[in-house]
Amino acid sequence: MPDFQIRQPCPPGACDCDRERLLQTPGTDLRILGLTRQEEKRLLDRLENLQSLSDLEHMQRRMYELLGIRVQIAPSFNEVRSMRGIAIQLDELPGLCRKTRQSIPAAIRRGLEKNPEIAYRLLDAHDLLRDA
Repeated sequence: MPDFQIRQPCPPGACDCDRERLLQTPGTDLRILGLTRQEEKRLLDRLENLQSLSDLEHMQRRMYELLGIRVQIAPSFNEVRSMRGIAIQLDELPGLCRKTRQSIPAAIRRGLEKNPEIAYRLLDAHDLLRDA
């Protein structure tokens, strides 16, 4: 058992996070289990209130350092006409709740919608808004 507070288990059959298997396997990375429901709410609130592209990049680094969650954010292969055109993917991670896997990209999209300048900087960083 880890020496920090861990997330309560999901109701049986409601999730595919393999939390129990993760706890029973010796030597595995248990950082993700430190994302309690209260901490998850704080994380989602923080992602919804992003201030800049560097703030978003900072959050991506911190999520990986503290929880092991890798988030890739890039324009999709098709046209980007709305925030839905920006692809947000989380790497597979045992112990990451199904609901959380859906909530993190949704919170990032809401943050981009609140502050579209971040999305423009993201597109610019991928050379989509530069002159030819």
